[in-house]
Amino acid sequence: MDISSLLSESGVSLGTLTVAAVGKALLVALVGILCIRALLTLFDRAFDRSEKLAPLKRHIRPVVKTLLGVILVLVVLDSLGVQVTSFIALLSVAGLAVSLALQNALSNVAGGIMIVTSQPYSIGDYVSIGGTDGTVDAITLSHTKLTTLDNKMVQIPNSAVASATITNFNRLGTRRLDLNFTASYDAPTEDVYAALLDAMARYPQILTTPAPEVHLTEYGASSIGYVARCWVNAADYWTVYFGVIESVRETFAAHKVEMTYDHLNVHMAK
Repeated sequence: MDISSLLSESGVSLGTLTVAAVGKALLVALVGILCIRALLTLFDRAFDRSEKLAPLKRHIRPVVKTLLGVILVLVVLDSLGVQVTSFIALLSVAGLAVSLALQNALSNVAGGIMIVTSQPYSIGDYVSIGGTDGTVDAITLSHTKLTTLDNKMVQIPNSAVASATITNFNRLGTRRLDLNFTASYDAPTEDVYAALLDAMARYPQILTTPAPEVHLTEYGASSIGYVARCWVNAADYWTVYFGVIESVRETFAAHKVEMTYDHLNVHMAK
């Protein structure tokens, strides 16, 4: 069985192959290559001008180049008299099958494009994504990788990231630190304020504007609640957080403020 018979049985037929047809195909191929180069140049310029789109360039450009190449091949074959209808149908079926098989992967890629264009976080930011906290280690089209405080690598699919609540603790540069403490009802409020302000004054990382402040928050069953509030640079948050908590015990003792615990007073009637 010759090649013509095989092509005929497969549904692909060749027209009259002449020197003129070959010359026309070569001309179409040359013009197509030039057009592809021009389109890719425009593509590069468009993506390079946008800071949000620039990270997508290395992912999307190969796909665009491949699609343009496939279209050019089909056009050249058509100029040679090849019936490309069956090829197009085959590619359509294959594309549908691939899209169904890669449905989850494609949804992750779509989520990755949304993340890269909207930029809710960057490499090095400390974030919370759907309840998972960590430092952003890598952003790909399919996943976002976080490193947690206890040095665990967490890989979150971008489809989940796109639909999750994202909290970026670094984006604005500073963070407010709220620390809650309790003191005895016998301790004067002014002494508790002084003790908490003294504890915060030990850390130069605390910003002076806005100034640190202390507020009474509640009257509990066996103690009074207070909040010590200050502003710090995002990078100093945990240093100040643990440092102030550690210092409060000493400053409470220095100001003769009793640190209370849950207890029940029982009064016996005579």
